[in-house]
Amino acid sequence: MKKVAAKPAKKWTPTKKPLAPERVAAILDGLRKLYPNVVCALTHKNAWQLTVATTLSAQCTDVRVNMVTPELFKTFPNPKALSEASLPAIEEIIRTTGFFRNKAKSIKGAAAMLVKDFGGKVPKTMEELLLLPGVARKTANVVLGSWFGIADGIVVDTHVMRLSQRLELTKETAPVPIERDLVKIIPKDRWIQFSHELIHHGRQVCVARKPRCVECGIEPLCNAKDKTWSSH
Repeated sequence: MKKVAAKPAKKWTPTKKPLAPERVAAILDGLRKLYPNVVCALTHKNAWQLTVATTLSAQCTDVRVNMVTPELFKTFPNPKALSEASLPAIEEIIRTTGFFRNKAKSIKGAAAMLVKDFGGKVPKTMEELLLLPGVARKTANVVLGSWFGIADGIVVDTHVMRLSQRLELTKETAPVPIERDLVKIIPKDRWIQFSHELIHHGRQVCVARKPRCVECGIEPLCNAKDKTWSSH
């Protein structure tokens, strides 16, 4: 039987114990059931390609990045080739990803550092990855988790930020403090998949402007202020 849309409550009431272990466990279980095999949406064949793709994804959709990277990696197949490329040549290929001049400088700089300091290979530690131009914790966590299978932290992009706030898992508004809160309540063996699941859920259901709450598999666990439908 199809649900009939209900009006959201006029007065918002916060969840009594939003960080209760049983509630967090229920959210994790619900997300796992909804997205059992979800993986990183950025197309890549190695750690270097994932590093570049994630850098390009800032303020840009993964779909757009995936349209750009095939030509980029065909033209400049490895860090050495990209480090020797001219900025205008890189800029022309990645132009549609936005902020292309800064992104071109970042990926060219990262390529040069990999060649000079890391033998052309992407390092496997957070500390070393953060040395690369254009690489902050989000990109480093993506590379460590999605390619190397290393759970050093939780990827916090715009979707993770929005959903973790809606689910009352954090009151913070910036990526690093949000990640700090999440790693305290999410078991380490779920850090990698949790971010994939939350990102996918944010793209498909819990969208920014008008979340599709009536379609949400974890709606009974959510008490967000901006819900568009509520079963409780």
